[in-house]
Amino acid sequence: MRRTSTTDYAITAFAPIVWGSTYLVTTEFLPPDRPLLAAVVRALPAGLLLMVLTRTLPQGIWWIRSAVLGALNIGIFFFLLFVAAYQLPGGVAALVMSVQPLIVLLLGVGLLGQRILPIHLVACAIGTAGIALLVLRSNAQISTIGVVAGLLGALSMAAGIVLAKRWGRPPGTGILGFTGVQLFLGGLLLVPPMLIVEGLPAAVTTRNIGGFAYLAVIGALIAYAVWFRGIERLPAVAVSFLGFLSPVTAVALGYVFLGEDLTAWQIVGACAVIASIALIQFALSRQHQPPAGHQPGGPQNVSPVMSGDTTIDALSASKEKAP
Repeated sequence: MRRTSTTDYAITAFAPIVWGSTYLVTTEFLPPDRPLLAAVVRALPAGLLLMVLTRTLPQGIWWIRSAVLGALNIGIFFFLLFVAAYQLPGGVAALVMSVQPLIVLLLGVGLLGQRILPIHLVACAIGTAGIALLVLRSNAQISTIGVVAGLLGALSMAAGIVLAKRWGRPPGTGILGFTGVQLFLGGLLLVPPMLIVEGLPAAVTTRNIGGFAYLAVIGALIAYAVWFRGIERLPAVAVSFLGFLSPVTAVALGYVFLGEDLTAWQIVGACAVIASIALIQFALSRQHQPPAGHQPGGPQNVSPVMSGDTTIDALSASKEKAP
């Protein structure tokens, strides 16, 4: 197994930090009540551009595998994400979906031959508690539909990570090309429900265009490329824990740019989230230390995969603020 470095973790962390800005962009720049449109614009153009630039098309069995990964990581996940976001207020959806690292651990046992250690479960508990302190409010209302959607969304995202690790990448296909295929196929899956449920907006402002451009270029093409690099270099569970940085970033940006309150308990929650990430990285570094005399092999060939972002927080917070 390839030895990972602090640099790999730091570079990969850039992606969920960028996704944490989705809250700010959604509430301040995008047309209201069009989450599917935002998802399609975010995924489809970036995917098509990467496919064209890299001249990448799946071959043989990889059409099916790419479609499965694109559906799990983009199409199905985004749909469930927005259902949970509209059904659950004030960050409850983010809390529900914070079980994703635990699901990655469980799926990894059967599909990747990984072991679950007590320290993994402790890190999951600390991270989930930290997110609860960050986003949960005393007046939060619980919806059964929203909770089920959130759990299924976490399962979809976790399955995408584990299957990407198991299947790897098509021979001779670069990271960006295969990333583009998944973005394109996942975005394409969302086009019919977008047209049926939301339709196209009657008018789009310059501000809206700026928001969409940010989501497509920074939030998808660049951030996902960085994230996919991390998927190739880091253990699946390590990457899933880095996703906890999204709600931390969302809260920080809300405080700086939107004048939102930042309580002492939220600061404690942020520290707990960071502690859980550090704990899991420490545990994995100890677990993957090679024995004396061991000659490490080359890097594994694994494929990119999506992870969640703070669109949940954006939509949930918007709902909480609505009169």
